Amino acid sequence: MVMATFRFYEELNDFLPAERRRLEFSVPCAEEATTKHMIEALGVPHTEVELILVNGESVSFDQRLQEGDRVAVYPKFETLDVTPLLRVREQPLRTPRFVADAHLGALARLLRMAGFDTLYDNHYQDREIADIGGREGRIVLTRDRELLKLRSITHGCYVHAVKPVKQFLEIMDRLDLARSTRPFSLCLVCNAPLRAIDKAAVLERLPPSVRDSHERFTTCDTCHRVFWEGSHWRRMQEWVGAAQSGTEVPPADRRES
Repeated sequence: MVMATFRFYEELNDFLPAERRRLEFSVPCAEEATTKHMIEALGVPHTEVELILVNGESVSFDQRLQEGDRVAVYPKFETLDVTPLLRVREQPLRTPRFVADAHLGALARLLRMAGFDTLYDNHYQDREIADIGGREGRIVLTRDRELLKLRSITHGCYVHAVKPVKQFLEIMDRLDLARSTRPFSLCLVCNAPLRAIDKAAVLERLPPSVRDSHERFTTCDTCHRVFWEGSHWRRMQEWVGAAQSGTEVPPADRRES
């Protein structure tokens, strides 16, 4: 056994017991233990980690720990340029696509509403989610920290919030997605692209109030549902605006959050 000292920064402390948060603490490590092994043994999923420093030098997840090592572990940086340092991921995901676990169906729907390709099926098993994430380069969204410890997952986000709109705003903020939204470009049900359709082609399928008040419509070629810019559209615009400005969700919509 060797002893190493750890210090976790910012939101990574949320995964630690209270007595270890925002403090240095020493723990015994197996002779061949790597930084990844110990970080996850301490409760922090590797997908939440962006940078590891051992004795002041940036290292990878495979770095083996030695007696007396001092390990500093950082989450994704928002304002600090760490380009000269060794990030623990080979490359970032430039086009964010997601796969959500079985408990995040409402969040998946909101992300689709905002135009983000999001796979979801409440029958997905953990291993299947991990395989999809790794195979298709998708960010795994979950509230199950054990799922994020699976080796095949390279990009993932532990969702801290409990209510769907707050989850949506959390992901938008953490991944800086507000300027990448394309509201109502994907089907909320199928995740397939939507296309514009003439009002005359769907007139008989519209509620009377919608026929009188809307002129623009889209449809999904997979499930054949028809969408228009109703209350969901307006709420999404407000939520995206809140994400861009960092303000609170408008009071009228807090019942949704």
